[in-house]
Amino acid sequence: MGLISSTHAISRYYIDGEFPDGAAEGVRRGLIENAIPEIESEYDEISAGWTPLETPYKPDFESASFLFGTYFAFSLRIDKKSIPAKLVQKHMAIEMEKKKKESGRPFISKNEKAEIKEMVIDILMHKTPFIPNMYDVLWDYEDKTVLLFSTQKAANELFETLFFKSFDHKPIRIFPYTIVETQGSFSSDEKDRVLALAPLNMKGGQ
Repeated sequence: MGLISSTHAISRYYIDGEFPDGAAEGVRRGLIENAIPEIESEYDEISAGWTPLETPYKPDFESASFLFGTYFAFSLRIDKKSIPAKLVQKHMAIEMEKKKKESGRPFISKNEKAEIKEMVIDILMHKTPFIPNMYDVLWDYEDKTVLLFSTQKAANELFETLFFKSFDHKPIRIFPYTIVETQGSFSSDEKDRVLALAPLNMKGGQ
């Protein structure tokens, strides 16, 4: 888990917004409604949702705790199937040889190859188990910040989409420009000056 591991990869987000029925109840509802499904679809390539920090393989927010002091803590679980390309090639070669024998032709058409590939991937997807990945989330509601223990692009993008869907609050990734926009006491003129800055080229010896 990201929270208790010795090394961390962290993305920080700024969250602005309130829950009309209280933060704890609003977060609980969003977690329950968007918890990862317990029953996996055999044909989906990816399944994602929230799960309790302490029981990541039992996504039950009705009984599990997600409130720790003034923090909300839970996990984003992404279950993904990955089929090696060489495995697809192997089964395609087998199926194409069968097709040649059945048709009596020494070749396979482009459309037939596409159909065989689709069939092979569908069969392998059905047989391949999901591989789970956990990304811990620490939400300081009072400070309006969220820590996601991941810097992977795909995981971050999925987190941002699911977070907005679950809580109706848009997570804004924190880096120097967004700090100026959301957290600094800068005037409009000062914000414009910062946003107009360009990266400094340190090469060339000038």
